[in-house]
Amino acid sequence: MNDTAKTPLVEKRYLTTFIVVTALFALWGFANDITNPLVAAFQTLMQISAAKASMIQFAFYGGYATMALPAALFIRRYSYKTGLLIGLGLYALGAFLFIPAAAYEQFSFFCLSLYILTFGLAFLETTANPFILTLGSKDSATRRLNLAQSFNPVGSLSGMAVASLIILPNLISDRRGPSGELLFPAMDAAEKASVRVHDLAVIRDPYVAIGVVVLVMAVIIAFTRMPASDRSGERVSVGESLSRLRHNRLYCFGVLSQMFYVAAQIMVWTFIIQYAENIGMTKATAQNYNILAMGLALCFRFVGTYCMKYVRPAVMLTIFGVGATLCSLGAVTIVGMGGLWSLVCISAFMSIMFPSIYGIALNDVTPRDTPIGSAFLVMSIVGGALMPPVQGAVIDMGTIWGMPAVNISYLIPLGCFVIVTLYGLAAIRHLRQA
Repeated sequence: MNDTAKTPLVEKRYLTTFIVVTALFALWGFANDITNPLVAAFQTLMQISAAKASMIQFAFYGGYATMALPAALFIRRYSYKTGLLIGLGLYALGAFLFIPAAAYEQFSFFCLSLYILTFGLAFLETTANPFILTLGSKDSATRRLNLAQSFNPVGSLSGMAVASLIILPNLISDRRGPSGELLFPAMDAAEKASVRVHDLAVIRDPYVAIGVVVLVMAVIIAFTRMPASDRSGERVSVGESLSRLRHNRLYCFGVLSQMFYVAAQIMVWTFIIQYAENIGMTKATAQNYNILAMGLALCFRFVGTYCMKYVRPAVMLTIFGVGATLCSLGAVTIVGMGGLWSLVCISAFMSIMFPSIYGIALNDVTPRDTPIGSAFLVMSIVGGALMPPVQGAVIDMGTIWGMPAVNISYLIPLGCFVIVTLYGLAAIRHLRQA
């Protein structure tokens, strides 16, 4: 049995801070999952390939890689609270940039807007994740982070719902003829221009709305008193921190595993629409399966967090890694609804992976090195920028080995889940040797 079962998750003196900071986890969940369906939307609206459309993800997750380390250095010098405020400000700025992006009708402008928006998300994640770990006993830190991260899927479901109920059904460019064919490519230039103006406004408005919500949260954070643990603590050089982190094998493997996990997560959720379209569904209908997948992730996150009272996070990670690998195999080999259901079920097993890898990797990292260690774990989110374009290029091939290329493309996330499973096994071995 896990010996943290009786350890309180959050000390009473930190409860208010925990609640306020945990609310922020929903904000970046919303941004992540309102953005995923835009890959398919822009592919049609801008008449570009799946590989080029997936540059949306490259811009989105590239922002994490760019800003995570500067954010860590910032909070080392100042405080977690200041880092949260900077993150919220950048988030709002990126969201409001959708206004000129829609006006200029430039795909690259939308990518730039998302790139800046994720500067804010990098600040928020680099700050909020380690901050949550400090709000109580180290013994319950990973379980506490899993609880906080449970509200990330709440935001994700909200983002998916907005995409499914507001954005995708109202895209004129996705309307189909009697035989299921898209009507937009056959329109003349004037009709396409009119549709493009309409559809870009549909995409723009939810981002403007979330920008307003983010500013409200910034005001709440500004007036919330943060505890003493808000300070970054002892000043040490970046070189010293990097040296210690480099020699921490479990941490280094954790950074690598997190990169592959995030890549797998983004590929699973981004291309579920193309997977469903391949068996005859519209984007709006396909998005409902994305919402179902996120619902599974949310439910199993709470289940997994509860089970961690009795089962060590490393063991849970290994079990869930095996489950995700098997479901990915089903998505590859089964053509039709069986494959789609296998793809949906992957989300149940992904549910605990991000916070579990994060907490396990930082478990043996000293508090003075935590900001830098957290930064590299957040930077590893760049996996979500690098691999989706590769999967998109595979999907563009149409057919491989006599099977739909979209099915074969899920060999890529399958390989990622194998690496996550190996990390869970390495963590179990590390605990036994400790």
